[in-house]
Amino acid sequence: MASAKSKQGRKAAKSRPQQGPDLNDPSLYINRELSLLEFQRRVLEEAQDPSNPLLERVKFLSILGSNLDEFFMVRVAGLYSQMESGILETAPDAMTPAAQLEAIRTVYARLFADAHKCRKELFSELRRHGILILDYQELSEPQQEAARRYFHEVIYPVLTPLAFDPGRPFPHISNLSLNLSVLVRHPSGEERFARIKVPDTIPQIVPLHKPPQRRSGRPLTFTWIEQVIQANLHALFPGMEIVEAHPFHVTRDADIAIQELEAEDLLESVEESVRQRRFGAVVRLKVPKAMPDSILEILKTNLEIDEDAVYRVEGPLALVRLKHIAGLDRPDLKDKPFTPAPLAGLAEDEDIFAAIRRGEILLHHPFDSFQPVVDFLRAAARDPNVLAIKMTLYRVGPNAPVVEALLDANARGKQVAVLVELKARFDEESNIEWARALEKEGVHVVYGLLGVKVHCKVAMVVRREGAKIRRYVHLSTGNYNAVTAHLYTDIGLFTCDEEMGAACTDLFNYLTGYSAKSDYGKLLVAPVNLRERFEAMVRREIALARAGKPARLIFKMNALSDPRLIRLLYEASMAGVKVDLLCRGICCLRPGSPGVSENIRVTSIVGRFLEHSRIYWFQNGGDEQVLLGSADLMQRNLNRRVETLFPIENPRLIRHLRDRVLAVYLKDNVKARRMKKDGSYERAPRKDGEKPLDAQVYLLRHKCWKT
Repeated sequence: MASAKSKQGRKAAKSRPQQGPDLNDPSLYINRELSLLEFQRRVLEEAQDPSNPLLERVKFLSILGSNLDEFFMVRVAGLYSQMESGILETAPDAMTPAAQLEAIRTVYARLFADAHKCRKELFSELRRHGILILDYQELSEPQQEAARRYFHEVIYPVLTPLAFDPGRPFPHISNLSLNLSVLVRHPSGEERFARIKVPDTIPQIVPLHKPPQRRSGRPLTFTWIEQVIQANLHALFPGMEIVEAHPFHVTRDADIAIQELEAEDLLESVEESVRQRRFGAVVRLKVPKAMPDSILEILKTNLEIDEDAVYRVEGPLALVRLKHIAGLDRPDLKDKPFTPAPLAGLAEDEDIFAAIRRGEILLHHPFDSFQPVVDFLRAAARDPNVLAIKMTLYRVGPNAPVVEALLDANARGKQVAVLVELKARFDEESNIEWARALEKEGVHVVYGLLGVKVHCKVAMVVRREGAKIRRYVHLSTGNYNAVTAHLYTDIGLFTCDEEMGAACTDLFNYLTGYSAKSDYGKLLVAPVNLRERFEAMVRREIALARAGKPARLIFKMNALSDPRLIRLLYEASMAGVKVDLLCRGICCLRPGSPGVSENIRVTSIVGRFLEHSRIYWFQNGGDEQVLLGSADLMQRNLNRRVETLFPIENPRLIRHLRDRVLAVYLKDNVKARRMKKDGSYERAPRKDGEKPLDAQVYLLRHKCWKT
């Protein structure tokens, strides 16, 4: 018979809540850097996919090369900096910086080898279509003669051989530069090292055919510029014997660290940081497999790197250069061109302000044209009733009709205030130029905020209408860039809702002045209240599920890495909330973990257009809520950037986003990849008899969705 004491113990044990899984367990988290490399694998798959047009496959291989360059310049450089600073803090997955670098090296080597295997296959396909990319030794004698003429007429005048000897120091090797390491022998028998930078101001893939209008259907033939230089080195070192020559490619730390609190002038500080970018520490050295150890040792010693930063490559060292081939005028080998849908329902002679007053307008780019956004600003510039325009600019690009409209508005006497984010990575120089141009013309320009990047996308027009003032607002998930609006999927909203206008006014006062506001009405604003309000909405969904009411989450975003939100999504899954995550790039959440994330499905789509829109849909017991905006679910977006999420309140637009956008992406069985428990991805399954559905193709074919 059990004692009274033991019975009381069992009773107490039953009354205690059962211990759930530890949601901080590192096994529940995928490493951010490895997840980003897994995204690059999906980009490579598009290059490998024979169902894509040939030059589009070449384009994806070029994009992969560019993405990997940035990965090393920023992510790998950051890990090296952590190690050098003695930072031993681990990521949520418990990997130290050193362990991450080791894992990256293994994954990257396999990815790059597969990329070059793909390159060979693509070159074979290109040959069958009359596009030949040949190594120099493959050229016929007439082609080599053409290459020699091109060398002497175009390349030779630009080259500057730089010697390395006791009287001349090792030359600076700039970031992302392609170079030749040359070993020459003097008639006396003495050997010396020299470096030649391959100029990036002339074509990197040398055309050897006549111009298209004169080629009479003959193949287009190209060869690599570094091989042309290598074959003509005797012209650069007359009287010397060329012992050997090998190309090498350098990647440096390009992440800008701005000591903002010490910077009296943020504009000058950013300019100086951009200038210093080319002098950052070397984080990757790519060399051919044939480079001898003696030459490699010279490079390693003078670039101050260890063996773990060296990557031996079989084939051309810079895949990004394939963009020149992808850009060839061969429409038969590319995606069919398309015309974005114009703004529907605009009555004859009706201006865009009247159209917005009739009802909120949702635009889904590139399926819907970006031109209405430009027209909105141009109309505001010309309209005598418009008093002011306020706008945020993050990435506008070199040719910016949006900025031209702002300059026109300023010239016509409108009050124009623009926040230009100078710290938009790799767009700093372009943004600095536009900021100076705007300021020169008298526009009120704010150069970002201390300690945070301004990433939100907001434009507001203040208009006098009779005795009252009305505010017209455009809020978006994407940048005010007319070029990328044709390449990225983004969603924008036009509204003249009074509460939204008031919220945007408060936001601009925060951006341009001083404000301690903690509430921005309908807007969720990071780093002020976005995290708090967003988490509360997820917790509400958890409570509804526990109460037996309809509860579901569909989040579409670029990246998910914030540990707090990942834990919250795990809690939602454990409570029975069905969670669909459409996550293009990084996803550190691990789906399918028993008892933790069995109700979570992660889908990634890499297609013709870069998926860039952020849509957050909450079932909310049947009273659906949808947020759109600039913020991904990452610590940087929630804590260290000014971001906005804005609600869609029109029931018709909510239904559209649910049924004709999100549902279409979730049904994609052509481009969609599903994440497996181990963090890898597989093609989304297609049921027997199920028709193929490519979400982006579907949306292109159904552009007139407003009817």
